[in-house]
Amino acid sequence: MKKNICFSFGLVVLLTIFASAPSAQSLRIASKKVTYTRPKPSSDFKKTFTVNYPKVSGVRGNLAKKLAYSISYQKVLNFRVADELGEYQWLEEADFSVGYNKKGVLSIYLSMTGTAAHQTTVGKNIVVDLKTGKQVKPSVVFTNLSGLVAKLKEIQNQDITEGIKIIKADPDFSNENTVELFKFADFKILNLDGFSVNDDGVSFVYDYGFPYILRTIEPGGNYFLSWREIKPFIKRPGLLGKFVR
Repeated sequence: MKKNICFSFGLVVLLTIFASAPSAQSLRIASKKVTYTRPKPSSDFKKTFTVNYPKVSGVRGNLAKKLAYSISYQKVLNFRVADELGEYQWLEEADFSVGYNKKGVLSIYLSMTGTAAHQTTVGKNIVVDLKTGKQVKPSVVFTNLSGLVAKLKEIQNQDITEGIKIIKADPDFSNENTVELFKFADFKILNLDGFSVNDDGVSFVYDYGFPYILRTIEPGGNYFLSWREIKPFIKRPGLLGKFVR
Protein backbone atom coordinates (compact mmCIF):
# COMPACT_ATOMS: atom_id res chain seq x y z
CA MET A 1 0.00 0.00 0.00
CA LYS A 2 2.84 2.36 0.96
CA LYS A 3 4.57 1.61 -2.39
CA ASN A 4 1.39 2.47 -4.29
CA ILE A 5 1.06 5.77 -2.40
CA CYS A 6 4.69 6.65 -3.14
CA PHE A 7 4.29 5.75 -6.81
CA SER A 8 1.10 7.81 -7.10
CA PHE A 9 2.73 10.79 -5.40
CA GLY A 10 5.76 10.56 -7.69
CA LEU A 11 3.51 10.38 -10.76
CA VAL A 12 1.62 13.47 -9.66
CA VAL A 13 4.90 15.36 -9.18
CA LEU A 14 6.13 14.37 -12.64
CA LEU A 15 2.86 15.34 -14.28
CA THR A 16 2.97 18.69 -12.49
CA ILE A 17 6.52 19.33 -13.71
CA PHE A 18 5.67 18.49 -17.31
CA ALA A 19 2.49 20.54 -17.19
CA SER A 20 4.32 23.60 -15.91
CA ALA A 21 7.35 23.24 -18.21
CA PRO A 22 7.36 25.50 -21.29
CA SER A 23 6.68 23.79 -24.61
CA ALA A 24 9.39 25.91 -26.28
CA GLN A 25 7.12 26.07 -29.34
CA SER A 26 6.30 29.74 -28.81
CA LEU A 27 7.19 32.49 -26.39
CA ARG A 28 5.14 35.15 -24.66
CA ILE A 29 6.64 38.56 -25.41
CA ALA A 30 5.11 41.73 -24.03
CA SER A 31 5.98 45.37 -24.64
CA LYS A 32 7.34 47.55 -21.86
CA LYS A 33 7.82 51.17 -22.92
CA VAL A 34 10.12 53.30 -20.81
CA THR A 35 10.70 57.01 -21.41
CA TYR A 36 14.04 58.35 -20.22
CA THR A 37 14.77 62.02 -19.46
CA ARG A 38 18.19 63.37 -20.31
CA PRO A 39 19.71 65.44 -17.45
CA LYS A 40 21.31 67.90 -19.89
CA PRO A 41 19.47 67.81 -23.24
CA SER A 42 21.23 69.50 -26.15
CA SER A 43 17.87 70.73 -27.52
CA ASP A 44 14.17 70.60 -26.71
CA PHE A 45 13.43 67.52 -28.81
CA LYS A 46 16.35 65.74 -27.19
CA LYS A 47 14.88 65.99 -23.70
CA THR A 48 13.57 62.44 -23.74
CA PHE A 49 13.86 59.16 -25.62
CA THR A 50 11.73 56.03 -25.46
CA VAL A 51 12.77 52.38 -25.38
CA ASN A 52 10.17 49.68 -25.98
CA TYR A 53 11.60 46.59 -24.31
CA PRO A 54 10.58 43.05 -25.36
CA LYS A 55 9.74 41.34 -22.05
CA VAL A 56 9.88 37.54 -22.01
CA SER A 57 7.46 35.44 -19.96
CA GLY A 58 6.37 31.81 -19.82
CA VAL A 59 9.88 30.47 -19.24
CA ARG A 60 12.09 30.49 -16.18
CA GLY A 61 15.66 30.20 -14.96
CA ASN A 62 18.64 30.21 -17.30
CA LEU A 63 16.51 29.83 -20.42
CA ALA A 64 14.60 33.01 -19.58
CA LYS A 65 17.87 34.88 -19.00
CA LYS A 66 19.38 33.64 -22.26
CA LEU A 67 16.27 34.56 -24.26
CA ALA A 68 16.05 38.00 -22.67
CA TYR A 69 19.70 38.71 -23.47
CA SER A 70 19.49 37.33 -27.03
CA ILE A 71 16.70 39.77 -27.93
CA SER A 72 18.05 42.74 -25.98
CA TYR A 73 19.07 46.01 -27.63
CA GLN A 74 22.45 45.64 -25.99
CA LYS A 75 23.13 42.30 -27.66
CA VAL A 76 21.54 42.97 -31.06
CA LEU A 77 22.31 46.68 -31.61
CA ASN A 78 25.08 47.29 -29.07
CA PHE A 79 22.92 49.88 -27.29
CA ARG A 80 23.11 50.94 -23.65
CA VAL A 81 20.79 53.48 -22.08
CA ALA A 82 23.65 55.05 -20.15
CA ASP A 83 25.34 56.01 -23.43
CA GLU A 84 22.38 58.26 -24.33
CA LEU A 85 22.18 60.08 -20.99
CA GLY A 86 25.46 61.95 -21.42
CA GLU A 87 26.82 64.19 -24.16
CA TYR A 88 26.05 61.73 -26.93
CA GLN A 89 22.35 62.29 -27.72
CA TRP A 90 21.13 60.59 -30.87
CA LEU A 91 18.30 58.19 -29.98
CA GLU A 92 14.63 59.12 -30.17
CA GLU A 93 13.02 55.70 -30.05
CA ALA A 94 13.99 52.03 -29.85
CA ASP A 95 11.33 49.53 -30.83
CA PHE A 96 10.78 45.90 -31.82
CA SER A 97 8.36 43.75 -33.80
CA VAL A 98 7.86 39.99 -33.73
CA GLY A 99 7.67 38.45 -37.19
CA TYR A 100 7.36 34.80 -36.21
CA ASN A 101 6.89 32.96 -32.94
CA LYS A 102 5.98 29.31 -33.53
CA LYS A 103 7.48 25.84 -33.85
CA GLY A 104 10.32 26.67 -31.47
CA VAL A 105 11.46 29.56 -33.67
CA LEU A 106 11.40 33.26 -32.86
CA SER A 107 12.05 35.83 -35.58
CA ILE A 108 12.23 39.37 -34.21
CA TYR A 109 13.29 42.78 -35.56
CA LEU A 110 14.86 45.41 -33.30
CA SER A 111 15.39 48.99 -34.43
CA MET A 112 16.53 52.40 -33.25
CA THR A 113 15.61 55.78 -34.73
CA GLY A 114 17.55 58.94 -34.00
CA THR A 115 18.72 62.23 -35.40
CA ALA A 116 22.16 63.67 -36.01
CA ALA A 117 22.39 65.65 -39.26
CA HIS A 118 19.36 63.69 -40.48
CA GLN A 119 16.92 61.27 -38.95
CA THR A 120 17.97 57.68 -39.57
CA THR A 121 16.88 54.22 -38.51
CA VAL A 122 19.12 51.25 -37.87
CA GLY A 123 17.78 47.78 -37.24
CA LYS A 124 18.42 44.08 -37.44
CA ASN A 125 16.47 40.85 -37.75
CA ILE A 126 17.52 37.91 -35.61
CA VAL A 127 16.28 34.34 -35.32
CA VAL A 128 16.34 32.62 -31.94
CA ASP A 129 16.10 28.94 -31.03
CA LEU A 130 13.51 28.83 -28.23
CA LYS A 131 14.96 25.62 -26.82
CA THR A 132 18.42 27.05 -26.26
CA GLY A 133 17.57 30.74 -25.96
CA LYS A 134 20.39 31.61 -28.36
CA GLN A 135 20.47 33.51 -31.63
CA VAL A 136 20.93 31.26 -34.64
CA LYS A 137 23.69 32.13 -37.07
CA PRO A 138 23.46 31.38 -40.83
CA SER A 139 26.24 28.77 -40.70
CA VAL A 140 24.22 26.78 -38.14
CA VAL A 141 21.03 26.46 -40.20
CA PHE A 142 22.22 26.82 -43.81
CA THR A 143 24.54 24.66 -45.87
CA ASN A 144 26.44 25.46 -49.09
CA LEU A 145 26.61 29.14 -48.17
CA SER A 146 28.37 30.10 -51.39
CA GLY A 147 25.59 28.46 -53.40
CA LEU A 148 22.95 30.27 -51.35
CA VAL A 149 24.74 33.57 -51.92
CA ALA A 150 24.84 32.91 -55.67
CA LYS A 151 21.07 32.35 -55.67
CA LEU A 152 20.51 35.56 -53.73
CA LYS A 153 22.82 37.42 -56.12
CA GLU A 154 20.39 36.52 -58.91
CA ILE A 155 17.60 38.18 -56.94
CA GLN A 156 19.83 41.17 -56.27
CA ASN A 157 20.58 41.60 -59.96
CA GLN A 158 16.85 41.63 -60.67
CA ASP A 159 16.35 44.11 -57.85
CA ILE A 160 19.00 46.41 -59.29
CA THR A 161 17.59 46.19 -62.82
CA GLU A 162 14.13 47.10 -61.56
CA GLY A 163 15.60 49.85 -59.37
CA ILE A 164 17.36 51.45 -62.33
CA LYS A 165 14.11 51.46 -64.33
CA ILE A 166 12.30 53.22 -61.49
CA ILE A 167 15.06 55.82 -61.10
CA LYS A 168 15.19 56.56 -64.84
CA ALA A 169 11.41 56.97 -64.93
CA ASP A 170 11.44 59.47 -62.06
CA PRO A 171 11.80 63.03 -63.41
CA ASP A 172 13.44 64.18 -60.16
CA PHE A 173 16.20 61.55 -60.33
CA SER A 174 16.41 60.47 -63.98
CA ASN A 175 19.83 62.10 -64.37
CA GLU A 176 21.39 60.21 -61.47
CA ASN A 177 24.42 58.07 -62.33
CA THR A 178 23.00 54.61 -61.61
CA VAL A 179 26.33 52.94 -62.38
CA GLU A 180 27.87 54.80 -59.46
CA LEU A 181 24.87 54.18 -57.20
CA PHE A 182 25.08 50.42 -57.60
CA LYS A 183 28.85 50.14 -58.12
CA PHE A 184 29.49 48.46 -54.78
CA ALA A 185 26.31 46.37 -54.60
CA ASP A 186 27.54 42.84 -53.97
CA PHE A 187 25.67 40.35 -51.79
CA LYS A 188 28.20 38.28 -49.82
CA ILE A 189 28.19 35.57 -47.15
CA LEU A 190 28.35 38.17 -44.37
CA ASN A 191 25.05 39.58 -45.68
CA LEU A 192 23.30 36.31 -44.78
CA ASP A 193 23.32 37.50 -41.19
CA GLY A 194 20.14 39.28 -40.20
CA PHE A 195 17.76 36.87 -41.94
CA SER A 196 14.15 36.37 -40.86
CA VAL A 197 11.65 33.52 -41.23
CA ASN A 198 7.90 33.00 -41.44
CA ASP A 199 5.50 30.28 -42.55
CA ASP A 200 6.24 31.00 -46.22
CA GLY A 201 10.02 31.09 -46.26
CA VAL A 202 13.18 33.04 -45.43
CA SER A 203 13.99 36.70 -46.11
CA PHE A 204 17.37 38.37 -46.35
CA VAL A 205 18.08 42.10 -46.24
CA TYR A 206 20.67 44.12 -48.15
CA ASP A 207 21.47 47.80 -47.55
CA TYR A 208 22.59 49.51 -50.77
CA GLY A 209 23.95 52.45 -48.80
CA PHE A 210 22.54 55.28 -50.91
CA PRO A 211 23.29 58.84 -49.73
CA TYR A 212 20.59 60.27 -47.47
CA ILE A 213 19.16 62.59 -50.15
CA LEU A 214 18.63 59.57 -52.43
CA ARG A 215 17.17 57.17 -49.88
CA THR A 216 13.67 57.57 -51.35
CA ILE A 217 14.78 55.85 -54.56
CA GLU A 218 16.91 53.15 -52.93
CA PRO A 219 15.61 49.61 -53.61
CA GLY A 220 14.17 47.85 -50.58
CA GLY A 221 16.83 45.15 -50.66
CA ASN A 222 14.44 42.47 -49.37
CA TYR A 223 15.28 39.11 -50.89
CA PHE A 224 12.78 36.33 -50.25
CA LEU A 225 13.10 32.57 -50.86
CA SER A 226 10.17 30.23 -50.29
CA TRP A 227 10.80 27.06 -48.29
CA ARG A 228 10.74 25.13 -51.56
CA GLU A 229 13.37 27.40 -53.09
CA ILE A 230 15.67 27.39 -50.08
CA LYS A 231 15.23 23.70 -49.27
CA PRO A 232 18.56 22.61 -50.86
CA PHE A 233 20.38 25.02 -48.53
CA ILE A 234 18.72 24.03 -45.27
CA LYS A 235 20.57 21.80 -42.81
CA ARG A 236 18.10 19.01 -42.02
CA PRO A 237 19.18 18.48 -38.38
CA GLY A 238 19.14 22.23 -37.80
CA LEU A 239 16.44 24.50 -36.40
CA LEU A 240 14.89 25.16 -39.83
CA GLY A 241 14.89 21.53 -40.97
CA LYS A 242 11.29 21.13 -39.76
CA PHE A 243 10.11 23.58 -42.44
CA VAL A 244 11.40 21.55 -45.41
CA ARG A 245 10.60 17.95 -44.56
